[in-house]
Order: sequence, then C-alpha cells, then structure tokens
Amino acid sequence: MKSRLFAIFAVFFSLSLLPATSGAGEKIVAGSKSDISLKLELENAIGKGLDWLAAKQKADGTWGQAEYPALSALALTAFQGDPSGSYKRKYAANISKGYEQLARNAKPDGGIYVEKMANYNTSISLMALLVANDPSYEPVMKKARNFLVGLQDNLGDDVAVNGGIGYGGTYKHSDLNNTLNALEALHYTRYLKSDVANDPEARDLNWQAVTRFISRTQNLPGPNDQKWASDDSDNKGGFVYFPGHSMAGEQKLGDGRTALRSYGSMSYAGLLSFIYAQVDKNDPRVKAVIDWLTRNYTLEENPGMQQAGVYYYYHTMAKGLSAAGIDTLTLKDGSKINWRQDLAKRLLNLQNLDGSWANQNARWMEKDPTLVTAYSTITMEILHRGL
Repeated sequence: MKSRLFAIFAVFFSLSLLPATSGAGEKIVAGSKSDISLKLELENAIGKGLDWLAAKQKADGTWGQAEYPALSALALTAFQGDPSGSYKRKYAANISKGYEQLARNAKPDGGIYVEKMANYNTSISLMALLVANDPSYEPVMKKARNFLVGLQDNLGDDVAVNGGIGYGGTYKHSDLNNTLNALEALHYTRYLKSDVANDPEARDLNWQAVTRFISRTQNLPGPNDQKWASDDSDNKGGFVYFPGHSMAGEQKLGDGRTALRSYGSMSYAGLLSFIYAQVDKNDPRVKAVIDWLTRNYTLEENPGMQQAGVYYYYHTMAKGLSAAGIDTLTLKDGSKINWRQDLAKRLLNLQNLDGSWANQNARWMEKDPTLVTAYSTITMEILHRGL
C-alpha cells in the first residue's frame, strides 16, 4: 500500500526524480503572495475545465471517441488531480461510471484498447487506473504492464528502432512518443512488478536496449551511433520522432550537410524518457537535451512545429521540467524565468469562456477539445503543485 500511495503522489505532485537543482536553473522559494494568487486562478481554471469535461461525458461513461479509451483515461486523470478536491467529490458519479467503462476495455492479452493504437491506449489507461487508488484494479494493471513490455521491439542491436515501442497492432514501428507513454506507465507502476525470475508470466523491459533507442533519436553524435545525428548549433541535443525521421523535417546547414530538425515536444519526450530509464542527471545526453530546451524555450509555439502539437508540448514541458527538478531557466540573453508562472499564465489566457481549450491546428487530434482540455487541465494541476 505504501508504495502505491507513493507512486500516486509522484504522478500528481511531480516529485523530482532527479535532485532539485541542475545546471539549467536555480531553486526558487515557493509560497510568495504572487504564487498564492496564481494558484487560486489556476484552481478556478481547473474547476472550469472539469465542469466542461463532466458536461461532455457520454451516457455510457466515455469521453470523446469510444474507440480511443485514452481520451476517457486522460479525462479521468484530470478529475483525480483536482487540487481542491471539491470537483472530484462533485463528479464522483461521473468518475465512477468512467472507470467502469474504461475497465471494460481490458482484453485477455492485458491490453486496454479497442482495436487501434494498443500501446497508446493501454499506457494512458494504466496511468488512469493507477491514480484511481483502487486495489481492485491491480490484477488488470499487472496484465497491462506485461502487455506493454511485450510490445518492445526485439530486432537486434543493428536495427535502429530496436528496443523502442510503437503503437502496437498493425503499426509496430517504434517511435519516441509511444516509447515515452509506455515508459511513464511502467515507471509509475513499478511497485507492481513481479519477480521475473520466479514468475513465468512476468516480463521486464530490456532497459539497455530501450536506452539505446532513446539515444538513437537524439541529435548527439557519439552517444547516438547513427550517421544522421547532427552536432550543428540549431539541433544538437534535441530529439526527433524516431531514428532517421523528424516530424519537423530537414534543415540545410551552411556547410552543405542536411540535419534532421529537432523539435520541442519530442525533446521533452526525450528528457522524460531518459529520466524514466534512470539515466543519471549528469549524463552528457541529459545535459545536452536540457541545453537545447533552454536555448529554444518559448510558449508561442512548439519549437520546430509551429502550432502543431503545441498543447502536448505544454504538457510534456510541465512534466519534463518538473521531473528534472528545474524551477528556473536561464535564457540566451541571461534572463532567468520562472517557467511555471509563464506557462500557467499562458494556459489561463488560452482557456475558452466555457472552460475548454482547443488548438486551431488539427495535427495530432488537437482540434478535439476533449483531448486538449484534458491535457491542459492536467498540465495546470502539475503547475499548481509546483508553484
């Protein structure tokens, strides 16, 4: 019980998985009057977001498209993170119905999905079941863990995508985003891990292989053994979608070379993946991605992708910088910023009057207000607990 409560505490309170200071920032003192004022504004905005989500729940207990249980799982995770507790109590019946429906998607193979995107749906659903803090879900969660481990590519070290995890099903190609989703769920449910040696049904990741895969998505020659990795000043340290492919495209360099463009959301995904894989904070790979993220810090866009995936960028930023123990960032001009305050104010300004959020750019389903409102509400909850 103690380990489960710690895992749940870690999810929402974003406890640093690394020491509280790093080369990218300095520790700040929380609890100022401005922090209290902003926390109250966030509580109000979170409440409006949860009101909106409750109103959009379908009669069967689901949110959004029923074929994607992850949408319901994100909504449920948002309700569980309510800092005031009042909305969680107010919508207890909605939450209960949502979990009943979510659990029905568990399959005999351990996955929690309908037909498509088995890893994505299972990983996010496993996180939602975790924060329910209900021991009755543990058998489902253990099977889900084994299912996720079973999705890891085992193609041999010479294959660039070896060790990663993809969508699952017919879409088996590994990518960094799906790998992150699985690693996050496996990390926070590690207290459920069975003794592999004594349990023939238990599985564990090949951690050496997954760490190599993560490295192979980073623009960092040396640690990344792939020829495409670039050390140019624009892209060094950042991440791409999978080895040899960037959603942000290519960049022609002044010396005639072509680099795969690093971009924001995947670079935060890379940082988080290293943390979940327990790569040391002083490792050159971790330092390099933090340096890239600091140099490219902005809330105006998802760096390298403009408005595509910008809310997911905010979401991974809050998780990544919190997990890395970074409270302030020192920008290129030497100024120091409290990124939590910056991001909180940005999300407050973007919230619609009805309590929802949505992106005008449809890439990665971000025109769907259910998805984006869940992202934004969870992000605000992470920020609230760090201010």
